[in-house]
This record gives sequence, structure tokens and C-alpha cells, in this order.
Amino acid sequence: MTDQTHTTLESHPDIVEMRERHARAERAASTQQGQAVEALALVTGLYLAASPWIAGFNDFGTLAINNLITGIAYALLLSGFGHAYERTHARAWAAALIGAWTIVAPWVVAGNVDTTRTVVNNIIVGAVALLLALAAGAAASETDRGRSGRTDMGARGGGRMGRPAH
Repeated sequence: MTDQTHTTLESHPDIVEMRERHARAERAASTQQGQAVEALALVTGLYLAASPWIAGFNDFGTLAINNLITGIAYALLLSGFGHAYERTHARAWAAALIGAWTIVAPWVVAGNVDTTRTVVNNIIVGAVALLLALAAGAAASETDRGRSGRTDMGARGGGRMGRPAH
């Protein structure tokens, strides 16, 4: 018979660091900047999804479907921004790729869909989406720098024999 040891989260060796990281993430997500990026990203994604019908190019099926799918994906990636702040860096890169794709989509998707209306719409929405994704990524990097900065300061804080370096 094997002896199974059940451990709890409270006995995890990194529990203090995990709690501090969670607290920093919660504080960062509750800032005005974090909330603004999250709200604007949600609106941008929803507009991108509905843009073929709002801007009037829903007759271009390939681009309309492209914008619908990428808009929903973008909204889902960054609208959960505050709830999964530690994962925001990866989500922000994926959202940035969606923003870049949105810019080039009128020339890349099948069919002759590169009209003035589609190009202007997609360039503006794609640029806004890209900038918001970069802002979300920068905010996530700030959270990570806060953690590594503290750790680095602890490692570099003392000189010889524990005395502060001058």
C-alpha cells in the first residue's frame, strides 16, 4: 500500500510570493488605466465584430466573417483582462496579432474587398486594437517588473558582510 500525502495550498513553499503577486495583480487591474484598457478593448472587439454591418460592407462575405470572428476573439482575449492579470502578457500578444491582422485583412482575405470603406475601417480599428493590446502588455510587464525588481533589490541590496553598498 502506498502512503499518499495530501498537501494544501497553505503548505506550498511559494505561498507568500503567490499571494503578493495576486495582490499586485488585483491592485493593477483595479487602476483607472487597467479598467480603461479593459473597457476600451471590449468596445473595440465588439465594434470590430459588428463593423461590416455598421460601416456597410457586409456584402463582402469573407471580410465580414473575418471581422466577426476576430472581433469576438479580441473582445474575449482582453475583456477578461482584470480577472487573469498574470496571463495578460500572452493574451496581449495574441490581441496585438489580431490588431495587426485586422489592418492587413482587406488585402489578404479572399475576394476583392479592398474598398476605401473596408480599408479605412480596418486600419483604424486595427490600429486601436493594436495600441490597446500593447497597453495591456505594458501593464502586465509593469506587474512582472514589480516582482523581479523586488527580488533583484533583495539580491543586490547588501554589500560585503550584509552592509549596504554606497
